[in-house]
Order: sequence, then structure tokens, then C-alpha cells
Amino acid sequence: MAANIRFATEADIPVILEFIHALAAYENMEDQVIVTPELLKEWVFQKKKAEVFLVSEDEKPVGFALFFHNFSTWLGRAGIYLEDLFVLPEYRGKGYGKLLLKRLARLTLQRGCGRLEWACLDWNTPSRKFYDSLGAVRMEEWTTYRLTGDALLSLASNISLK
Repeated sequence: MAANIRFATEADIPVILEFIHALAAYENMEDQVIVTPELLKEWVFQKKKAEVFLVSEDEKPVGFALFFHNFSTWLGRAGIYLEDLFVLPEYRGKGYGKLLLKRLARLTLQRGCGRLEWACLDWNTPSRKFYDSLGAVRMEEWTTYRLTGDALLSLASNISLK
């Protein structure tokens, strides 16, 4: 196994899209994926709102990690939030997920960030066990909230300043 991790470039957009769709299929959320090559190009590579690591085995991309900076007011410094981590099923168990997380942990420290965070679906027992084995701490006292679509539009349109 000759593993390599590198930052993705615009030329990698097709493989990033494949990984996003494969992850959505794994999570039974394919119907929620609306990303396009143009959106990835704009938001990841032009506006630089996220970054992507690709892990390859013998030059074949087998997984990815998409991440971005967040900020902790308590720590007074930025952190890195891992949005997606995915390794193709046939390449799991070879250490690629761990390599991606190790590289991301190193980047977190190199950039002077205070923490590396991510979320995991409750039903995803294999991933939860994997994260536990790394020493990651489950933040069970926190609940994630999300506004999208009509709820987001409704909240944004009901602004009244006096």
C-alpha cells in the first residue's frame, strides 16, 4: 500500500463529487444532495470556504476529508470542523480514515487551532467505535440544530429593527 494524502485541486472536483454521492448513499440521504461541480468550484476553490484532503492508494483516490475553520469564543482561537470523512467501502480497514484524521490533526496544530471537531450520526456504530478508539470525546450534552429551506427563509425575512 502506497498511501498519499494531498490537498485537492479544481481538477479533483469530479472525484470529490463521487465521494459526496457515495457518502450520501451510505447515510441514506442521497435525495438531499444538490451540489454541482460549479458550486464546489465556487465555494471550495474560488471563495475558499472549505478545503479537501484526498487520500490515494497507488495514485487512485480512495477517500476524502472536507473541512473548514470555525471559531471558539471560549478558546479565543479558530478550530477546524470536519464536515465529511469518507473512505470507499472496499478500502476500509486499511488505515486510510485514520491517516486522514492524523493529517487533519497535524494541520490543526500547524495552524495554531484549538480543536478539531466533527459530528457523527447516532446509528453509525462502526464510525463511532473508530472515533472512540482515537480518543475523541462524544459531546452528548450538545444537540445540533439546523435551519434550511423555508425555515431559514422565514427566519431571515422576519427582521424588525426598532
